[in-house]
Amino acid sequence: MNRKSVLAVAVAAAAATFSAPLLAQTDEQAPGAALGTTGIDRARLTSGTQFNPQISVILDGVYYGASREVHGPAGFDDGHDHGHSHGDAHGLEEGFNLRETEITMTASIDNYLDGVVTLALEGSSGIEVEEAYLLTRTLPAGLQIKAGRFLSDIGYINRQHPHDWLFVDRPLVSELLFGDHGLQDNGLQLSWLAPTPFFSRFGVEVLQGEGGIASQVGEEDFTIVTYDGDTTGAPDRVRWRASNELEDRSGPQLYTAFAKVSPDLGFNHAAQFGVSGGYSNSFQAQEAHSSGRLETWQGDGWFAGVDAVYKYDAGRSFGHGNWVVQGEYFFREIEADYASRVFADGSTLVPSMAGGTDDVFRSRSRQDGLYVQAVYGFAPRWNAGLRAEAVGLTNKSLEANSNRSNFESFDASYRYAAQVSFAPTEFSRLRMQVNLNDYAHDDGDHAHDAWEVMLQYNVSLGSHGAHQF
Repeated sequence: MNRKSVLAVAVAAAAATFSAPLLAQTDEQAPGAALGTTGIDRARLTSGTQFNPQISVILDGVYYGASREVHGPAGFDDGHDHGHSHGDAHGLEEGFNLRETEITMTASIDNYLDGVVTLALEGSSGIEVEEAYLLTRTLPAGLQIKAGRFLSDIGYINRQHPHDWLFVDRPLVSELLFGDHGLQDNGLQLSWLAPTPFFSRFGVEVLQGEGGIASQVGEEDFTIVTYDGDTTGAPDRVRWRASNELEDRSGPQLYTAFAKVSPDLGFNHAAQFGVSGGYSNSFQAQEAHSSGRLETWQGDGWFAGVDAVYKYDAGRSFGHGNWVVQGEYFFREIEADYASRVFADGSTLVPSMAGGTDDVFRSRSRQDGLYVQAVYGFAPRWNAGLRAEAVGLTNKSLEANSNRSNFESFDASYRYAAQVSFAPTEFSRLRMQVNLNDYAHDDGDHAHDAWEVMLQYNVSLGSHGAHQF
């Protein structure tokens, strides 16, 4: 090979290397772009070999500051809320935070299966398995099975990892109804890519049930250890113990279903509309108080929601002129037996109020939430966005109001956000976001507004599969 040929090969290789990310940006505009010829959910898979899976590392750091201590929205802590929870900042402390280091390994195992493993190191607290699942490659008729631990396909943002978000933090409705990591569980998913002239995908999931609407506690002893004076005045150790009277339940306990359709809107426009829901045959929670009182909840629940996403590709470089508009709404209902009990003696729990009729009852909690956001590429590599959120438009919580033998209702809470992002390359992004929280308290007032500011860096080391639509 002469020098001219070598130079031509080198130029072609370099062009392929640098053009790949740009092409990937364009491909993401199509809802079905992440699909394989026989599979459905292959967006995160890259071309690892049998002995060398593709490995990527995402570094996600956030500087966080707030104008005052941020209290969580009243009514959203599954029975433990008194209007002052601290879960809304997604665990961020004021100052510098290494929020998450995500390590993803993907590979084709053989002709029949692909594999994905995503590990998350949250700060310095330890390693969590975010996802670890197998994916079939060759089922007929557009069918596909996913098995293992994975993010559910309900809604739109639930299956996204934090580095996929267009804002620094997860929308409140997703975090408060499904948990800090969304609906993430062990189980099985069966999905079907329907043979329609436009993208349409349907699926069902059978999940073990952990957290959120499928929280489990099981039967266990409630124990109090205290000290009392004996006849000599010396402290005498006393231990009281009784069953919490919750049932041991075996899984699976959570069943979900989803449908997503995307009409053909032409080359520059894409949209996806979804509907999803789920049913949990077991919801349990308990809270032990230092006073010796034990609160328990046991019942079942369901949820349903809709989501919509619209994307416009202006055809310019690096996202200039592009639009992304998305929104979701979810409603959740939990019907549960509630009991507030104390020890009558060393081994028996009885209702904490005399007579007990007001502290043991069955009722329904109903809560909902939504968000709408829009992001615009105002210059090459730059975008800016606005987001408005509301939770608790219906807000009958799991907090007991013993005077009425019912669950307590609270006002709605709101949050508004604005962000500006700069992506020097496909592999790095800097973002600034400002939030204004208008959260309701359990006393009904909204006098605790707080401003939050977040500065985020997000970089990718190594190859990373294309993002979902």
